[in-house]
This record gives sequence, C-alpha cells and structure tokens, in this order.
Amino acid sequence: MPCDFRLEVGHRYTMTGAPRPNTGFSGTTVAEVLAFEPGRMLAVRRQDASDANRADWTITWTLEPEGRGTRLFLVHEGFDPDDPLQTMARKIMGAGWRTYVMDALERVVEQL
Repeated sequence: MPCDFRLEVGHRYTMTGAPRPNTGFSGTTVAEVLAFEPGRMLAVRRQDASDANRADWTITWTLEPEGRGTRLFLVHEGFDPDDPLQTMARKIMGAGWRTYVMDALERVVEQL
C-alpha cells in the first residue's frame, strides 16, 4: 500500500490499496502514529476513510530481548466481533500478517 508515512508521533498519513467489498474496505485507510520508542515499539491507529466502514484499529509492534535474540510481538486490536464485515476483515488480515508480512520481514532480517 503506497503511503506518506513518517516515523513521528502524531503524524497522520493515508494508505491506498484495492477495495475489498467483502470486508467493507474502501481502498483508503487514514492512519496516525500513536507512539514510538526507538528500537522497541511502534503503535499506529488505522481507520477506513469511508464513513460507511466503522473500522478503528490499533496496531502495535513491540520488540523484546529474548535469549541471544529478539522476539517480535504484533497486536492488531479494535475489531468489532458483532460486525460480520469486521470479522471477515480480521480473518483476512490475520492470515496476511502471518504469511505475507512476517515472511517478508524474515527475508529482510536474514539479509542483515
């Protein structure tokens, strides 16, 4: 998703992608950097740009030392379990985090 992200608390940015009618996703997300601790944590808030979609999520990435390495924690919260569109979005994004994002991250880390 192309975006105008800056690593700065309070920075608001947009991301665009393909609309997903089965989840109510309009194709545009408005977001804000909520918190950032260098080398440790990043939290962002994401909302669909469409007033018709009530999605309001927080995504937090946290790094914690573990043994001789580092463990990455990802928390994506704010889904409404009573909203069928958000339930579908959660299922799709959960699979995306596990496959596309984590696999891509692993490839980058292996090159370091």
